[in-house]
Amino acid sequence: MRVHLIGDTPGKLSRLRAGLTSEYTLSSELLGGVALQIAAVDAIVVDADMRNLESISALKELAAKLSQVRRRVFLVERTRRLSIAQAYALGATQVLPSTFTPAQLMAELDQSRSSPTEIGEIRIGVRGATTAGAASIASMFQAVLRGGAVDVDEARDAGKKIANSIAEHGLSKWLESVRRHHEGTYQHCLLVTGVAVDFGLSLGLNQIDMERLYTAAMFHDIGKAAIPLSILDKPGRLDRDERALIETHPVAGYEALKDNTGISPEVLDAVRHHHEYLDGSGYPDGLSGHSISDIVRLLTICDIFAALIEHRPYRSTMSREDAYGIVSSMDGKLEKPLVGAFREVALTR
Repeated sequence: MRVHLIGDTPGKLSRLRAGLTSEYTLSSELLGGVALQIAAVDAIVVDADMRNLESISALKELAAKLSQVRRRVFLVERTRRLSIAQAYALGATQVLPSTFTPAQLMAELDQSRSSPTEIGEIRIGVRGATTAGAASIASMFQAVLRGGAVDVDEARDAGKKIANSIAEHGLSKWLESVRRHHEGTYQHCLLVTGVAVDFGLSLGLNQIDMERLYTAAMFHDIGKAAIPLSILDKPGRLDRDERALIETHPVAGYEALKDNTGISPEVLDAVRHHHEYLDGSGYPDGLSGHSISDIVRLLTICDIFAALIEHRPYRSTMSREDAYGIVSSMDGKLEKPLVGAFREVALTR
């Protein structure tokens, strides 16, 4: 397998070479003078500082060439959300933390070596959808952080790819792929979108309502863009102040999107109210009963379930059976007939 390594320092290139076994045919160049021969490359690995303007500029100049290679793995610092967003914006098909192990990197590269007959069309379709979804989420988070406009069409297109993937390959494959390749807030948004799509399919929603549902799922946590990762990914119980900050994200998301003409009122309502409960105990507006829209009732169930089955480094992944047990025990907070209809999605699909 032919792998081209691009780094912004000699030390990074040396580390990459040392981590890959002799089964790979390696070439490498320092960023800034890359004369890449696309026809001779199966995959690219980029290790560059996504905070450095010179590195970003050099990668932008390479964008057209990089896009011709099917597998483009970027290495970034795990805790820097802007770096992750920047990597996807520059064309990454997958992002790994700079603390990667050789085994992690080789696993990513091996996916590009396998042919469709070796890994199956299911895996290719699902991975393509997860990549599109992650890139869109990273882009929208970056836009909010910088005070720019969110690309609604990109998010809607990614949601459509997710919907098509799940319709063809099923929810289980989606959950497996997302939990293997993504983490933190991005993982959660992708899980919620997948679960919401499958729930909508099981209910037989029409095309317009399906689009509203998966678009709302893609955008629902966009307000978390401004919350420090140290709080979002805290390995333990949040204190009162941290919980209060987390609970600002629905309003923050609403404020970031309210002037965007591409966002429908139904989606905007879902972004603001996906933590409201039928008994009035939710936030931020304490809505209850008929004040809560149908799309919010659906999305809230999916959001809770997805949060429970997320994979986190500091805790075991909850089984789908146990997660559904918790959802079904929330009497008075969630619409009981919908929870009953959700059972098949949660347990068997």
